[in-house]
Amino acid sequence: MEKMKLKSIYSEFRTDLDYIERELERAVRSSSPLVEEASLDLLKSGGKRIRPVFTLLASKFGDYDPAVTARAAVPLELIHMASLVHDDVIDDADLRRGTPTAKSQWGNRVAMYVGDFLFGRALAMISELDDPAVHQVLSDTMIEICVGEIIQIEDKFAEDQSIRDYLRRIKRKTALLIASSCELGGLVSGADPSIVRRLERFGYYIGMAFQITDDLLDFTATEKELGKPAGSDLIDGNITLPVILALRDPELRPVAVEALETGADRTAIDRLIRQMRGSFAITESRRISNLYLDKALREAESLPATPDRDSLIRIAKFIGKRKF
Repeated sequence: MEKMKLKSIYSEFRTDLDYIERELERAVRSSSPLVEEASLDLLKSGGKRIRPVFTLLASKFGDYDPAVTARAAVPLELIHMASLVHDDVIDDADLRRGTPTAKSQWGNRVAMYVGDFLFGRALAMISELDDPAVHQVLSDTMIEICVGEIIQIEDKFAEDQSIRDYLRRIKRKTALLIASSCELGGLVSGADPSIVRRLERFGYYIGMAFQITDDLLDFTATEKELGKPAGSDLIDGNITLPVILALRDPELRPVAVEALETGADRTAIDRLIRQMRGSFAITESRRISNLYLDKALREAESLPATPDRDSLIRIAKFIGKRKF
């Protein structure tokens, strides 16, 4: 049902999005059949294309040109794809969205080079745009993503993390790339600078809500909905907001500590998931996610009243309330 709802929202600009999809396929073509196969496999694995959609809609607030917009949207999605490949290697993940990862199919070394190939393709495409501000935004974003990933590795299984630590980490891991997707859409179309700033803030807030919702779903959704085992973040040692809050709850803390200390013990993970559902850790995480969603909606509502603004609002509401 929710996938159908997202497709319905996307149908309003399906032609433009199909053009970006074709450009993505063109971007991952390679003289190496293995690199191309792995890249295409990842491309077709069923992502929501949130970042290209936001770049596309943001570019409608200026002088819209599909080809120029694609040169910004495609590199951003390639960077996202590359980060997923590297994440799967670091987390030793066999499944993503219910399908085998590059790491599980071809091994760590091939997967890492596929990720590097996608980063390289992103840089090659963004160089086709002449605006130095665009290059600066993309390079800064790539640096922050890498820093965020390193911090996540350093923080694995660390029980003493604060909510602020978590928010800073997901800002780098997720929110900045979505913010850049919105900002670059505005920049490449020559939108008014005040609109570009609003688009960037919208992207940041919705990116924060998106990641917190993702982390909530790891405890509230089913394996079928997630495309991977529930509690996978905790198994990998990634301490998300629900776990931070569970560690502060006198009743949940012993169960959370046991789940962390036993690592990949499925029994301990399942016990924590059962006890967390309906708990303060879940309701408070959802409240914080909704705070970011509300901020994103306020930024969107301050944009010029157009059908594209309305699409941004509908997608934002979907992201904040989704169940997969």
